[in-house]
Amino acid sequence: MSDPTPATEDSVDEVRDGGVRDGVFPSPEFRWFFAGETVSSFGSYVTLLALQTLVVVTLDGTAQQVGWLNSSRWLPYLVLGLVVGAWVDRWPRRPVMVGSDLLRAALLCAIPVAWWTGVLTLALLLAVVVVFGAVSVVNDAASQSFVPRLVPRRHLQPAHARLDAGDAVAQTSGPALAGGLVTLVGAPAAVLVDAATYVFSAGVVAALPVAEPPRARPEGERPHLGSEVAQGLRWVYRDSGLTRLAVSTHVWFAGQAAVGVVVAPYALLVLGLSPFQLGVAAALAGVGAVLGALVTGRVGRWLGTGGAIVCAHLLSAAGALTMAAAGLVRDAEDWLVVGVLGAGHLLHGIGMGVSNSHEMSYRQLLTPDRLQARTNITMRSLNRAVVVVGAPVAGLLVGLEGSGSTLVMAAVVFAVSAAILLLSPLRSDRSTVDSGHSAHEGSRG
Repeated sequence: MSDPTPATEDSVDEVRDGGVRDGVFPSPEFRWFFAGETVSSFGSYVTLLALQTLVVVTLDGTAQQVGWLNSSRWLPYLVLGLVVGAWVDRWPRRPVMVGSDLLRAALLCAIPVAWWTGVLTLALLLAVVVVFGAVSVVNDAASQSFVPRLVPRRHLQPAHARLDAGDAVAQTSGPALAGGLVTLVGAPAAVLVDAATYVFSAGVVAALPVAEPPRARPEGERPHLGSEVAQGLRWVYRDSGLTRLAVSTHVWFAGQAAVGVVVAPYALLVLGLSPFQLGVAAALAGVGAVLGALVTGRVGRWLGTGGAIVCAHLLSAAGALTMAAAGLVRDAEDWLVVGVLGAGHLLHGIGMGVSNSHEMSYRQLLTPDRLQARTNITMRSLNRAVVVVGAPVAGLLVGLEGSGSTLVMAAVVFAVSAAILLLSPLRSDRSTVDSGHSAHEGSRG
């Protein structure tokens, strides 16, 4: 594959692998970036609950309308993801991140303003959420691809592990914070908290002393955006060595879509748990994600990159089976049922916490800087597409086979995602844990 910007690529590698950031991890720059990402994660969980409450309570909406709200948030990933990745790869990532964070803050501020002025409707809210989601696609493409410019290559895996841990803490405690804020100030005003976190994140990124190459300007006419999208797809699914990982991840998301659909009706209707008991069990997934992120480095040093990801996917399979096993004790004391269901969530959460940092750092080690945004957002968009298709299929399976059987099927899907990697060269890879070099350096072009 030809490199349209060899000078830019070399300059990025020189900056990334040397200079002030090539010291002890974590550097001050990364600490600030971590703070901005973690604070905005807390804000995101506040907004998630606040907007759902706004639909149901303030706008007298139904569960179906909450579903439309959730779909509106993810729709831009399916429609725009591939194009956005190619577009972001043309620009320095920091100004894209700053601009998109500030735009997201402005969009969120528009929601309480519309409510206070009496013009907020469900249609207007959904329109704002769709635009917010589109801006978030841009920010995700830039921020995920910014990490390799912020830390040296050998620190990519621990960097992603720390970011995962921060998000897991937000996932665990964010809903409780959101509930308190919504109760205290109301759903519309609670959205302003998330707006403030995006302003904070934008300020942090703008102040980071990180050198970036200017906008890429290859000699001659710039390639058509469609050809750059195709180049990203070829890189992920043919040229890079990422194909097996991409397919395995898509399969994993099919299992995750099933779990996301099944758990609530399974707990409430089949197991007879209360919403509070379901919340306690589900919160253990966040606890597990924190634990997984804390031990992922050790697991990687023990099992290698591929072994850590395979182990993580098998933990997800074990978690789904454990959730299904809660049906075997549903006639026992309620809190025993909660314990078994919660143990399944805990195992699944640990698996997620272990896998993500290795998957992210592995694909960033293999991918040239000029293709980072396309690689990250291509895989993310297609993962979301799997969820969009898989969720209705899982709902159909629940009606045909029952919740417990569908959870067992989800466990099989997770196991298949692990088997795909076991049958690939990735099973013996150690590139994310071997210090100072990558086993795939020659693939970087």
